[in-house]
Amino acid sequence: MKDPRIQKLASQLLKHSVKLKKGQSIIIEGSDQAKDLIVEIVRQVYKVGAYPFVRLGSAQVSREILMGMTEELSKRMCKYALPLFQESDAYIGIGASRNAFETSDVPADKKTLHSKHYGKPIHMDIRSVKHKWVIMHWPNASMAQMARMSMEAFTDFYFDVCNMNYEKMHKAMLPLQALMQKTDKVRVVAPDTDLTFSIKGQNAKICSGECNIPDGEIMTSPLKDSVNGKIRFNIPSLCKGIVHNDITVTFKDGKVIDAKSSNTKALLAELDSDEGARFTGEFAFGVNPYINQPMYDTLFDEKMGGSIHIALGNGYDENYGDKAKKNFSQIHWDVIQSHTPDNGGGEIYFDDVLIRKDGRFVLKELLPLNPENLK
Repeated sequence: MKDPRIQKLASQLLKHSVKLKKGQSIIIEGSDQAKDLIVEIVRQVYKVGAYPFVRLGSAQVSREILMGMTEELSKRMCKYALPLFQESDAYIGIGASRNAFETSDVPADKKTLHSKHYGKPIHMDIRSVKHKWVIMHWPNASMAQMARMSMEAFTDFYFDVCNMNYEKMHKAMLPLQALMQKTDKVRVVAPDTDLTFSIKGQNAKICSGECNIPDGEIMTSPLKDSVNGKIRFNIPSLCKGIVHNDITVTFKDGKVIDAKSSNTKALLAELDSDEGARFTGEFAFGVNPYINQPMYDTLFDEKMGGSIHIALGNGYDENYGDKAKKNFSQIHWDVIQSHTPDNGGGEIYFDDVLIRKDGRFVLKELLPLNPENLK
């Protein structure tokens, strides 16, 4: 018996997220663990009159390839994939790994090399710019374990989050978008945190199910040289198979001048990937009402209600009022700070006006973004 929730999710991905049209080509990348969803997506792609190109992968196989990665191999992989990505119109990426730490023992220089010669040209320069795209993860026992839930409870949670009313969320985000686009100075105050930066003249983008599933963030980008102060990210971050707790970063004139975490060596390796890795590419609010605890999965964690996140590295074109000021990097690492009372609280000020306290918006026009009003 077909799960109607899978059919609904496939429909949402094609109609709401990538808005696939007749005659277009779509790349679908994923694991065979997500075959039920991929099969349903293919069926619905055919109904649209579009063309599916499916690329199945495996975390274990990917690890083995990365262990022997060279610059020449990475460039060849990019060369062979380039025509498909250049000629396609849409992209759906579905992650599913039985082991979230599968690549934890891959040398950092191998990961960095492949990010530079394959990840950046394919996903940052083409997919994220040219395509209508959405990325997501498929529920499995590994994800349920990371979320500390039974498989049945996690699956129900997953579909609640992924199939929520994103149109309602989008409408509630409009006042915050308008406020962000007329704001200059942002200040973040929380335990071990006092950070300021400017978003003057930058664009604010609503993310309500069009690029990520699950979704629930509104993002912009700090002016590159404006970030000053210190921030401690109190939500664990899993980056390339390595867990970082209490990432603490100090900025001066936009650049990271000091950084530490539970794995400072790996953190510094990421920050030394290239010149842009020590600058920021994104600042965003998380507002998804169904996500209220971390699960070592950035796609979920960065959408937590009552949170903010800052991306170290590359910025998205649409966030910049002046694209000549965009920060470029081969990395884009979202690190998260929660302001809910259980996580120590926190305050956000726009031009010295308090707009959110302890994870809850306080301005009248922003109240619809509080959790009870989005469910």
